[in-house]
Amino acid sequence: MTADRPWYTRSAVDAFVHSPVVQNVIIGVILVNAAILGLETVPALHESLGPILVTADRICLGIFVIEILLKLYGRGWRFFTNSWNVFDFLVVAVSLIPGADAFAVLRALRVLRVLRLVSSIPALRRVVDALVRALPGIASIAALLAIIFYVSAVMATMLFGSQFPEMFGTLGRSLFTLFQIMTLDNWSVISRDVWGAIPWAPAFFVPFVLISSLTVLNLFIAVIVDAMQGLNDDTVEEVTEVIAAETEDVVAAEEDTAAELRRLRAEIADLAALVRQSHRA
Repeated sequence: MTADRPWYTRSAVDAFVHSPVVQNVIIGVILVNAAILGLETVPALHESLGPILVTADRICLGIFVIEILLKLYGRGWRFFTNSWNVFDFLVVAVSLIPGADAFAVLRALRVLRVLRLVSSIPALRRVVDALVRALPGIASIAALLAIIFYVSAVMATMLFGSQFPEMFGTLGRSLFTLFQIMTLDNWSVISRDVWGAIPWAPAFFVPFVLISSLTVLNLFIAVIVDAMQGLNDDTVEEVTEVIAAETEDVVAAEEDTAAELRRLRAEIADLAALVRQSHRA
């Protein structure tokens, strides 16, 4: 630290705790803590290494507490303006509550902070930007799929509920069965079982599969691909605008240079004329 910036100042502490080295260490501790929480779910390991795992978990929690305290000291109330900071604070606070062992797994959610790597990788940023841009279209398709599901579930409950109550006895069961059919999970087995009792059952199942699985679900992919293409077009447009602006600047600079050269040439010509006149005199 420099003489005008002691190590204990808020700005110095804030710079230290947000430095790449410290943040990488914290991410490593998060991963270790997540592994510890996973090991605690293995009965044999929990029985043989229980005290070690508990001690390691408390050490990780202590590191998290120190990190939060340093951030609070460095940022003050501005700490709570960042959603990730609020998330970290709540997770650590829950971990410190006595008898909160049932919620200890919440600490594993801190591993989600690794998602900050997305902001440092341009390719991943583009994918996230495309997903965000596609949300309105995805919501519209989801609403359409929900309508198709509801209508189909009501029809299936009325048509097949009496003979196949385990699959279509209620609206909820029909919705679950149709979701299974939409994912093509044993849909042929279900349809054949119903077909054995109701000869015209394929007239219901085949159109449902064609509409829900082969058409509507592919619309989700189409919307995301369109959003990705839109981002590519925007990127190309931005690059084109930058190149055009730089070209205009270069042309303007060349024009200014040419004008300056013409002015210098005129001045040189005037000086030459004055010299000639002085010689004649």
